[in-house]
Amino acid sequence: MNWLIHELRLIARSRLSLATLVLLLALSALAVWSGLHESARQRQTIARLTPLQAQDAAAVAARYADSPDAGNPAYYAFHSTWDLPSDTAFLAMGLRDVAPQALRVRALGLQAQLYEGEIFNPELALPGRFDFAFVLIYLAPLFVIALLHDLVSGERQSGRLRLLLSLPDGGQLWRRRALLRYALLFAGLALPVLAGLALSGTALGAALVVLAVIASYLAFWVGLSLLVARRGWRSVANATALMGAWALLTLVLPTLANVALTRALPVHQGVDLMLAQRQAVHGAWEVPREQTMQKFLASHPQFKDTAALPAGFHWKWYFAFHQLGDDSVAPQAAQYRAGLLARQQWTDRLGWLLPGVGAQSVLHRAADTDLQAQLAYQDRTAAFHAQVRNFFYPYLFNERRFGKQDFAQLPQFAAPSPAAVTFGAQLWVLLALCWGIAVGGVWGMGRLRVND
Repeated sequence: MNWLIHELRLIARSRLSLATLVLLLALSALAVWSGLHESARQRQTIARLTPLQAQDAAAVAARYADSPDAGNPAYYAFHSTWDLPSDTAFLAMGLRDVAPQALRVRALGLQAQLYEGEIFNPELALPGRFDFAFVLIYLAPLFVIALLHDLVSGERQSGRLRLLLSLPDGGQLWRRRALLRYALLFAGLALPVLAGLALSGTALGAALVVLAVIASYLAFWVGLSLLVARRGWRSVANATALMGAWALLTLVLPTLANVALTRALPVHQGVDLMLAQRQAVHGAWEVPREQTMQKFLASHPQFKDTAALPAGFHWKWYFAFHQLGDDSVAPQAAQYRAGLLARQQWTDRLGWLLPGVGAQSVLHRAADTDLQAQLAYQDRTAAFHAQVRNFFYPYLFNERRFGKQDFAQLPQFAAPSPAAVTFGAQLWVLLALCWGIAVGGVWGMGRLRVND
């Protein structure tokens, strides 16, 4: 233990090293606090929807307490859906910054309602959110470089390297120093995260995955720094090379890969689906009503015995062409979803080569804030919307009265219980890549020679 006390004293005497560790701890704590605050804000916002939804439903029920048909209740009644943040969402907000966390849907066309949340200013979303994922992926490597870029070169430039290597355990000295700095950096990142995981009540399995990602990504940069330290360069050259590697691995290559994916797999925005659906709905006013009903009844044969349309407006014709509007853009919706999933698959594969991309993808998956989580919420909303439609359609097309007692039977959205998150090969490839570089760096430091 004497060597540990001695090395800790050396770090404490270095103002740069001490400031680096304190600053990393402060940034990690700030990021965790900010994420917890944002998750709590989202939960509070969603919690306020319940009484507001009840008031709105009561107002519609009072206004149409005894309606001759279900047209007005189906048109004016909104139904809330929501997507609560997971226990680990505070670590990486991901798509929750731009994707809607709550939607109010009616029995009208779904696509026009599903993607209304995509109307936002892209410039406001471009900077992203300051969360722990940002600190780990982009800032933590800089702290590693600050502590390790002169680990060997500093001793060489001061003339102590030959003496240190001549000691009985001189070959192990650099390993111990590197591992100590790694442990201190890991503590600066992990301690705030552990506090946040405890406060949010995160399950043990998810917590272990998060800690494994932190340890692995940090180990990658420590290993890379040690590999550079063996080159025998001066401290400035080491720092320059490592900063170049940081810029290349975290900024340049991911950006170029994103541009390449965007061009190779073009995907329209969800708002395009909304516009296409609305165009189909608006165009239906010019289509003969009998033709609209024939198309609708072809896909809903259970209502084939519905009475003929009377002269003038009728609700069942109106809801029929809203259904047909959704049906008309169904191939586009499937293509849009397939394009998003294809991009995500290639992004995951990119993480096999770029540890920053891989670590970020695994963190977003652990936080349940990635594309998969967003599409799952859309699926739940679509399933609930189908329940609402199926509830109103028998009233509309069988022309049944809709009374106060029928309002009490309206479907209610229920958020699912948190499901276990699966990672597949992505996590294991990340661990293998990061620890492979780390082991190579530590092994190389044990074989350090004066001439290196």
